[in-house]
Amino acid sequence: MLTVKTLYATDPEAAKRYDTAELREKFHVPAMFAEGEIRLTYTHYDRMIVGGAVPAGKELTLDAVAECGTDTWLARREAGILNIGETGSVAVGGETYELANGDVLYIGMGAGPVTFSGAGRFYIVSTPAHQTYQTTLARPADANEVKLGSAETSNDRTIYQFIHENGVKSCQLVMGYTKLHGGSVWNTMPAHTHDRRMEAYLYYDVAEGQCVFHFMGQPQETRHLVMHSEEIVMSPPWSIHSGAGTGSYTFCWAMAGDNMAFTDMDMIPVEELK
Repeated sequence: MLTVKTLYATDPEAAKRYDTAELREKFHVPAMFAEGEIRLTYTHYDRMIVGGAVPAGKELTLDAVAECGTDTWLARREAGILNIGETGSVAVGGETYELANGDVLYIGMGAGPVTFSGAGRFYIVSTPAHQTYQTTLARPADANEVKLGSAETSNDRTIYQFIHENGVKSCQLVMGYTKLHGGSVWNTMPAHTHDRRMEAYLYYDVAEGQCVFHFMGQPQETRHLVMHSEEIVMSPPWSIHSGAGTGSYTFCWAMAGDNMAFTDMDMIPVEELK
């Protein structure tokens, strides 16, 4: 079963007037992981698609997506697949790849239908592409690890960069995840914007009864969304994207836009936030 929703882009002046319900409608993507289903959200933020596939021991095939306007969804697109569940398999282009928890599969443009099976919970991110790069499976040991923050500032964390300019090659998709270590709850603080790229966050490994307060908006017009495990938030180029949890958690970040430089960001000093 395939379900596709469309999420339209929002400008910063309109966002200033939104109440909680409207903020969630425009930026929050819930309930993408349902057993026996593929659920996608087609966004108008750099035409990024986000979603989930949960085969639950069966096979689920993702082929044509009407919103893409092509015979198969990858005809003019590339994709990144992150497994946040138990071990499962992804079959594409005549090959089958086994993904353990934390593994990332990059799929190049034109690869054709993609079939999910096993016990995985697969997070799907897809962006438009202009040429084909090699489909590549990357495990955590293959990622570029960046350690940031400290326990004293409650943001001791490790960034795992998978799909990026010095890692797995892609057209424009940049993707990885960040793990908060015990006792740390803040991610991406000090906050930043990058007007040249949008970003999507998937929060997961959030314990039952816990949540993450995701901060967004222009630096002097901040808002927040309450996020639970396996929920996604879309961050426009004009918005900060930072969060604080009631416990530690992991989040997957994925970006698309004009460049692939991970460090291309406009930092916002804490004292300037409002």
